Amino acid sequence: MGSHSATTDERALARPRRWGRIEVFPSAVAALAGHAAVGCYGVMGMAAHGLQDGMAQLLHRESLDRGVDVVEEDGQLVIDVYVVVQYGVRITEVAHNLQQAVKFEVERATQVPVAEVNVFVQGVKEDSPEA
Repeated sequence: MGSHSATTDERALARPRRWGRIEVFPSAVAALAGHAAVGCYGVMGMAAHGLQDGMAQLLHRESLDRGVDVVEEDGQLVIDVYVVVQYGVRITEVAHNLQQAVKFEVERATQVPVAEVNVFVQGVKEDSPEA
């Protein structure tokens, strides 16, 4: 699949402004995208890239950016998001809502257009029963 691995490439998104230059690193954009994604209905959490022993690894809240890749192409962002969804939800609907939420939040915060938000569902997880 067309995965971009640019969160390790820390070239900042640079924009000249009236009073100087503003730089936003891909890891900061990835953190914004990760927080927007986990706030979506049906998303159980962010997943590490790839599978470990055939299973998706859920990431802790402080490392959500590891489940996101960000690449700048022609002045726009391409964002890949790796998630685990809740069992029983319509995956296509969750993915569509996630795309909209990530695009909105990243564009709002950075004022850089988002060309694509690609969603990679790494796994499905049941809700833990409440004790």
